Amino acid sequence: MDALRGLLDGPRARGAFLLRAILQPPWSVRVQDEAPLSLVAMVRGHAWAFFDGDEPVRLAPGDIAVTRGPDPYTFADDPATPPQVVIHPGERCATPDGRDLAEALSQGVRTWGHGREGEGGAALMLIGTYQMDSEVGDRLLRALPRLLVLPGDACDTPVVPLLAHEIVRDEPGQEVVLDRLLDLLLIAVLRAWFSRPEAEAPGWYRALGDPVVGRVLRLIHDQPARPWTVAGLAAEAGVSRATLARSFTALVGEPPMAYLTSWRLALAADLLREPGATVGAVASRVGYGSAFALSTAFKRVRGLSPQAYREARPEPDRAGS
Repeated sequence: MDALRGLLDGPRARGAFLLRAILQPPWSVRVQDEAPLSLVAMVRGHAWAFFDGDEPVRLAPGDIAVTRGPDPYTFADDPATPPQVVIHPGERCATPDGRDLAEALSQGVRTWGHGREGEGGAALMLIGTYQMDSEVGDRLLRALPRLLVLPGDACDTPVVPLLAHEIVRDEPGQEVVLDRLLDLLLIAVLRAWFSRPEAEAPGWYRALGDPVVGRVLRLIHDQPARPWTVAGLAAEAGVSRATLARSFTALVGEPPMAYLTSWRLALAADLLREPGATVGAVASRVGYGSAFALSTAFKRVRGLSPQAYREARPEPDRAGS
C-alpha cells in the first residue's frame, strides 16, 4: 500500500458529492460544509479561491484546486464579490440570510447555478467532495496546504473530460462510476503536485523513491500485521540494521519502529469505526497480539482507549458504498 493508495483506502469516494456548476458573473459561493477534502476542476471561465484571511488564488481553465477542510472558503468571480450562496453541511445551499436555494439553482442531473450552458462569460466548474475523514488519509492530507491549485499544464490527465461527460448522466450504477473517476482525478493531481518543488512533500512520501527505505515503507504499508523488527526489515531490504536505521530516520524523520507504530495505530483507528469491529479483531489485523496490547499502545499514543475513540467518532455511513 503506497501513500496514495493509503489515502484512497481512507477517504475513498463512497457516494461522494459531485456537481457541475455554471455561474454567471457576478457570483460568489462560500463553502462551509466542513468536508475533509474537495476538488474543483475549472473547465471554462475563471474563479478566485481563498480561505478567510488568505490571499486569493486565481483559477484559469484547466486548473484544478484541492481544498482541505474543515475551515470555510470561498470561490468567486472576483474576491470583492460578496457571497450570494452558502454551502452548509449535508450539501444544503442557502442565501447568506438562510433562504433555501436548492430548487432555484437546480438545472437537472448534478448541474447547479444561475448561468446557462454556452452563455458568454459563465464559469463552468466540476466539483467533487469527499464526505469521510480517515486517520490513514490524514497522514497525507496533513501534508497538503489548505488550498492547492495545480496549473492545467502540470497535470496531463484525461479524467477531467471524462468526468465532465459522466457527471450529467443518470444511469444505473452512476454513483460508483463517478466515485472512481473522482479517485482517479485525486491521484493524478496529488502525484503531479508532489512532484513540484513548491509542494514540500513529506519525508515519507519522498522516501518512497529510495531503493532501500522505499522498500521498507512498502513492506510496512502492505503487511502491518507481520511481527516486524528493525533486523527483519533490514534483512528484507538487504542492508544492515544500522544502515537502515540511519537512512530511514534521515529520510522519513523518525525511526522505522516509530513509523510502524504510527501506521498501525492509524489503520486501527479507521478499522475501529467499521460496523461490528472488535478491538481484538482489529489488533490482529494491525500487528498486535491482543486487544490489551493494542489498547495499551493506542492509549499511550492517542491519550484514550480504542473504545473511547470509537464512541467519540461515529461509524461511517456505508449507504453510498
